[in-house]
Amino acid sequence: MGKKVKKGNEAPCKDTFESLLIKSKTPATSVLMLKSPEEEVLVKACEAIYKFAEKGDENRVSLLELGALEPLCQLITHNDKLVRRNAFMALGIMATNGDVKSMLKTLHVIPALIDKLPLEEDTVVHEFATLCLASLSVDFDCKVQIFDSKALPPLIQLLSNPDPDVKKNTLETIFNMVQDHPSRQAVHQLGGLAPLLELLKSDFPIIQQLALKTLEILTIDNDTHAAFRDQKGFDRLMDFLNNKEFNDLHVEALQVVANCMKDRESLRLIHQVGGLTRLMQFIFSPTMPEIQSNAVECIARVAQDSVNRKLLHEQDVEKALVELLFVESDSVKTAACHAVAAMSLHLASQDSFRDLDGIHAVVPLLRCESPKLKEAAAQALSHLTHNNQLNAAAVYEAKGDQALVQELHVSCTSTVAHAAATLANMAEQELLRCSILSHGAVQALVEPLQSTDTNTLFQATRCLAVLTCDTEARTKLRNAGCLQPLVNLLHYSHQEVRRNACWAISVCANDEPTAVEMCRLGALELLQQINQSVNRRNKFSELAMDKLLDSNLPIKYSLMDRLNSTDITTDGFYDAGQVRVGQKFLTLEELSKQPVDQRRPIIVVNIAVDRGQMQDDGQKEDDEVTKQHESSSEKPWTMTYDTSFQVLVTKATQSILPLNDDSEQYAALARLVSEAMGGVVEEEGLYEFQWELHLSQLKFELCSNLVPIGRIRKGFHCHRAVLFKCLADRIGVSCTLVRGEYNRAWNVVLVSRGTPSIGCLPQLCPYIVDLMHQPGRLLKANTPAAIQYQSI
Repeated sequence: MGKKVKKGNEAPCKDTFESLLIKSKTPATSVLMLKSPEEEVLVKACEAIYKFAEKGDENRVSLLELGALEPLCQLITHNDKLVRRNAFMALGIMATNGDVKSMLKTLHVIPALIDKLPLEEDTVVHEFATLCLASLSVDFDCKVQIFDSKALPPLIQLLSNPDPDVKKNTLETIFNMVQDHPSRQAVHQLGGLAPLLELLKSDFPIIQQLALKTLEILTIDNDTHAAFRDQKGFDRLMDFLNNKEFNDLHVEALQVVANCMKDRESLRLIHQVGGLTRLMQFIFSPTMPEIQSNAVECIARVAQDSVNRKLLHEQDVEKALVELLFVESDSVKTAACHAVAAMSLHLASQDSFRDLDGIHAVVPLLRCESPKLKEAAAQALSHLTHNNQLNAAAVYEAKGDQALVQELHVSCTSTVAHAAATLANMAEQELLRCSILSHGAVQALVEPLQSTDTNTLFQATRCLAVLTCDTEARTKLRNAGCLQPLVNLLHYSHQEVRRNACWAISVCANDEPTAVEMCRLGALELLQQINQSVNRRNKFSELAMDKLLDSNLPIKYSLMDRLNSTDITTDGFYDAGQVRVGQKFLTLEELSKQPVDQRRPIIVVNIAVDRGQMQDDGQKEDDEVTKQHESSSEKPWTMTYDTSFQVLVTKATQSILPLNDDSEQYAALARLVSEAMGGVVEEEGLYEFQWELHLSQLKFELCSNLVPIGRIRKGFHCHRAVLFKCLADRIGVSCTLVRGEYNRAWNVVLVSRGTPSIGCLPQLCPYIVDLMHQPGRLLKANTPAAIQYQSI
């Protein structure tokens, strides 16, 4: 319950009467007396209930339980003036209790209360009727009922009532009402601004404060700004602010000023009459930190508009704000940082802050004790460095990168988001990026990547994408455990966070070990799901998918059934056959641990030396196989060294590279592949070529589903095409690898045909290389012969 503005000065009742023979000694008796037909009894009962209820909430609850509320609601419409007056007093004082308010909602008393608001009614009735409405108007349903009952016109009239308690209660009711847009519009249209501004002259601070709070809400709507200008509202507020007697209320007044100045037309008029200058003078005048900080926050709110920022820039507001960054008060410095952040959306202001050494003033604030000030400083730096490389360099010069990395560890999500945004802005420069990485930025992003705050995730993923553009950074990323939370963000519902996660994955996928690890963590399956959705797919999700596949050729071949000439196979490439969309992709190590089965073998390409071991070129293949299977649980898994494939690479290098004609190179390589995998196989005898039995025997011999490609002595289309591609990539000869149906596969090469004209490049035509029936024959693509080779 709000305190009364005046106490003990209610007008005494003009009508007096003798004491009743029946006196109420208990609340229960008083409640019973409310049902009396005698007016004198009713007057006395209501008075007794009022006095009892005035003593505290417990008494009000007791009266509610005794059933006093319903008869009081009936008595406020009584014909007798004294009965009505005392009933209002009792009901009004009881309505300040929460339980009573809940019960009043069910009794539909609001129309009766509003009916007694006209000016001709008794002042005491006005006081307690508005007290009752002030209590009820906190509830949304009651606000709707009050609005629908046309209460605002008489309430606005009561703002001019001479009684301060009536004014206070009316203001409370209107303040509660204008929280909703329809009521704000109605108060504006009914001329409520004028009496509200007039109440700023009140002798009672509580009335002035309520008037300012109500004006603050009203001036949120642009519709009220014209009327506010017509009432010279800004001039009245500035006069109010210049009055030192009202220092305690300057905070609320400044909030109204800020709302007014967000309106372009209002700000233009204010600027014309020197209002901005007056406000700037007010900011620097000696006053309490709270008031000064609110004045600066006023500037920050004004600067949310682009036109306003230009006007403030013309007033050299940047210089004033930089000076405020050095005051002792944390609240003032916090407000100044907010204003710097807002003004930094104006490009000229960004440069002004740098020229004024504002950046060097903001950076040390990151190391202060106040969490709010650190948050504001980080926000200011993120805005100052947005699309401004000179400002980013200035932050680096002020040693801000290390402090910003430290802020990634704090618990305030907003501070983390601003710090990550600033680091991302800085990391676009290589020198700055290296410095940021040296301070452990990648490791510090692990926790932000697991945040539940959308903006933190958005900025953290953006920062990660910018930082991890080199191999060293991606190595740190893997070692820090960042990949799992990054991949998890592909599930995230927010589109921009998911887009940034895809962007970061596409950057990280340029590194093969990182791409393989992300695939192991399920990134590829998730990206497939995203790219199959019309609503979720975006250019970064498609790019991330392409990058992952480009850096993980075994999966690309399994999923896409094709490798381009630019897809260069290396040690560790393997052909695991076709994989369905959504199927889990297994690494070579995971495949090696599966028990031997009846499915097609996984063809592995490797001539890399095992870790920590040197291979003897003359060592037998059987010894290599034995070494692989003698490994103990303590030793890390390694691929088998393929001596036979190494021999083939050497032969190809020595015999094919010296050939000058590209068609001769392709033909010679095809013959080498054919000889290694069983030689010529006639089309009629293709099904008698027992390659499947041979591979089954190899799996049994190796006790593994993995078969080194060099060990295959009877290879079908799919094996020969893989070998041709891998050898071609080793010696720098260009070709593709395409998987067909029924274990078919082929290679497409580009061969120059015809005599090139002067100044023109030779014409390149696609051909399919025959590796089975007439090894070395080149079949022009899309011709009947080529189609037959692909399907037989």
